[in-house]
Amino acid sequence: MRRATAYGGTDVTRKTVRIAMNGVTGRMGHRQHLVRSILALREQGGLDLGDGTVLWPEPVLVGRRAHALRALAERYGLTEWSTDLGAVLADDTVDIYFDAQVTAAREDALKKAIAAGKHVYTEKPTATGLDGALQLARLAEAAGVRHGVVQDKIFLPGLLKLKRLVDGGFFGRILSVRGEFGY
Repeated sequence: MRRATAYGGTDVTRKTVRIAMNGVTGRMGHRQHLVRSILALREQGGLDLGDGTVLWPEPVLVGRRAHALRALAERYGLTEWSTDLGAVLADDTVDIYFDAQVTAAREDALKKAIAAGKHVYTEKPTATGLDGALQLARLAEAAGVRHGVVQDKIFLPGLLKLKRLVDGGFFGRILSVRGEFGY
């Protein structure tokens, strides 16, 4: 952590949190998680925790395609990327592992991250089946790492209101539904 002066002249402590972001060359990982979440937090000066500490997310891009990772890093002024997941997970300065890979690759990578003692946050679903998902949750609990799954859409105000209307019978008997999200 380091001391810094905030915009208003107040001393704040800036705590850097290094996040291994696997799968950011895909549409969802790139647009939703890297650009609209992590980089947006950085543009706003970090995440103010309200106690004089500002969390500064530092992404470490991870994936299979070096050329795509290099291009993303250059585009957004990031310095760290790797195609070697094992090396990134072995890095003690990396605090969190985030996974936005294809579902079939996710379970194995999450197991490795948990074994390395990283806190994990992942796109859904966590695994290809219930047994795999339960095993991941148990492994994370046993390792004492924090773990979570992206569930942001179900808590959007519009969807919550829609659920209230459906539950209240406003639409009558629903025969079909089509939902579109503008990624």
